[in-house]
Amino acid sequence: MAAMDVIEWRDTSGKEIVRRWPEFGAGNIRLGSQLTVRESQEAIFFRDGKALDVFKAGRHTLTSANLPLLGRLINLPFGGKSPFQAEVYFVNMRTLTGLKWGTSSPVVFRDSELTMVQLRAFGGYTCRVADAQLFVNEVVGTESFYTTMEVSDWLRDFIVSRFNDVLGEVLDTVLDLPKYYDEIGQAMRARVGEDFRNYGLELIDFLIEAITPPQAVLDMIDKRAGMGAVGDMGRFMQYQAAQAIGDMPSAEGGGGAAGAGMGLGAGAGMGAAIMQTIQQAMKQAATPGSGTDTTSAGAEPAGAAPRPRCPNCESEVPEGAKFCPECGQPLRAPECPACNAEVPADARFCPECGQKLR
Repeated sequence: MAAMDVIEWRDTSGKEIVRRWPEFGAGNIRLGSQLTVRESQEAIFFRDGKALDVFKAGRHTLTSANLPLLGRLINLPFGGKSPFQAEVYFVNMRTLTGLKWGTSSPVVFRDSELTMVQLRAFGGYTCRVADAQLFVNEVVGTESFYTTMEVSDWLRDFIVSRFNDVLGEVLDTVLDLPKYYDEIGQAMRARVGEDFRNYGLELIDFLIEAITPPQAVLDMIDKRAGMGAVGDMGRFMQYQAAQAIGDMPSAEGGGGAAGAGMGLGAGAGMGAAIMQTIQQAMKQAATPGSGTDTTSAGAEPAGAAPRPRCPNCESEVPEGAKFCPECGQPLRAPECPACNAEVPADARFCPECGQKLR
């Protein structure tokens, strides 16, 4: 019997799902030829573009008994030994592992806390061919072979499309992502599994490895967490000042626990004193006629009288002006019409003479 009378396929690469025999054209198959199908395979017999039968694992002798349609499709004047033109598609039925999916571009997600966030996601899944004939007819067509990489590339579009819908239905904010991984995975398995079945595939496992926002958003989340950990900012600044002063070496060479304690106490007091001094300086700078020079060093010659400035916009104003020519801010405090004493702007009576002001 000729070599072509034994029909089989061995996948040496481990990456093929479907292999056509012969690779090109139609094969001359004699009645009585041996078809060998392994445990992890199924073989689909085609003639004239029509699927005649699906063979499971085992060795099969091709006769009109196990190919019922052959009696009507071929001539039998030669005692059943005449060759006929046909092809066989071997389908790998094992579980396909190590398949990956991921978003090629960020997915825009409406976040309840961060408004709008761009998310990337990736993971893996496992599947297998559940209906060999449907898979060959709907996906493979007339191609001579089909690989796992082609399946992965083709299915990625389905997965990413369903991921956008599921994410919007399940998740409210990316800050809650860790506790929703299982829910997102289950919803994805249900949605994507239905798409797989339409093409003769069965989704077995679906895993989400990570859903990540951009690095800028991660930095903002870290800063927000840090602010929450700090709590009272004033006490935190005093603590930092105390730490800095406590780390400074003593001018007299003192050290030990006593020196550390003195440094901590002095640092806390000095931090408060520094804050108070800065506030007083800012108040003096905002008071007209206080004599405090608010300009930068070197802006006026030494010994020159300070120029009056508006306490609101810090623009220079002419001598004796009552209002700032830039922003209209009053430059002098109101005076009592009776005793000419300065009175607060919201006072109803003069604190000096009791004169009714308004």
